[in-house]
Amino acid sequence: MQTIWIDGRAMAKEIQADVAKRVRRLTRVPKLVVIWVGNNPASAVYVAHKQKVATEIGMQSEVLHLPETTSLDELRNQIELLNQDSNVDGILVQLPLPKHLDSDVVLETISPDKDVDGLTSFNLGRLICGQPQLMPCTPMACMRMIESVEPDLTGKLALVIGRSRLVGKPLFQMLLTKNCTVMQAHTKTENLSALSRQADLVVVATGPAGLIGVDDIKIGAIVIDVGISKQPDGSIKGDVRSDEIDGVAYAATPVPGGVGPMTVAMLMENTVKAAEMHQGIY
Repeated sequence: MQTIWIDGRAMAKEIQADVAKRVRRLTRVPKLVVIWVGNNPASAVYVAHKQKVATEIGMQSEVLHLPETTSLDELRNQIELLNQDSNVDGILVQLPLPKHLDSDVVLETISPDKDVDGLTSFNLGRLICGQPQLMPCTPMACMRMIESVEPDLTGKLALVIGRSRLVGKPLFQMLLTKNCTVMQAHTKTENLSALSRQADLVVVATGPAGLIGVDDIKIGAIVIDVGISKQPDGSIKGDVRSDEIDGVAYAATPVPGGVGPMTVAMLMENTVKAAEMHQGIY
């Protein structure tokens, strides 16, 4: 079997081109504000990339860089000012935050109609109720990539490995909406391989590099690797041992170049969607 390696970079470029067309139809240029607290080196790279893509699409992009010592009240006040600014369409808080800041409290401060990361309880609740508005970017990216190789997921057995608010929980709901039978596991699950070998679709979003290999998937499964971690030698690894599943999986995502670029594309799509809602044309 020749595995289809889903090219996230190519898919992202197509989506960004479509978003750029939607931007040009608006009466006011959408504005995205990314709030970055501290000096996490990885966050610096991610923030710069988001700003670059937003600018290329034709959006206004601003980075509000706050010091590591920023208090919870100070951060929430900054978000409230952006909530009230009619020129701002999207607000994204770059995670992780410094340890003294409660990310759940911070995220809940964002106005749901500007929550372009889709992580407020309001937007997650709408997703669960089958009335999605702005959905979480990484699960959206996973769904687009899955459906690019398998448009009809009805009756498929899916396993989501991971239970975070960011990926695992919302992705479970998205797959359920597409008529999958969905199992959810995590790093504490016993006999994980016994579950994953049954699944037609496996999405891995846990963090430990190389958690899943050829012995953990069934022949012909679709495997989506959300994990990304930097190794001591400087290489980037995912949660899946991709070299092992090549030729066994029907389709899979590479790391890097898979879910990551698509997540940024989904952020851009959410931002233009928010702008369209604000301008009454969505």
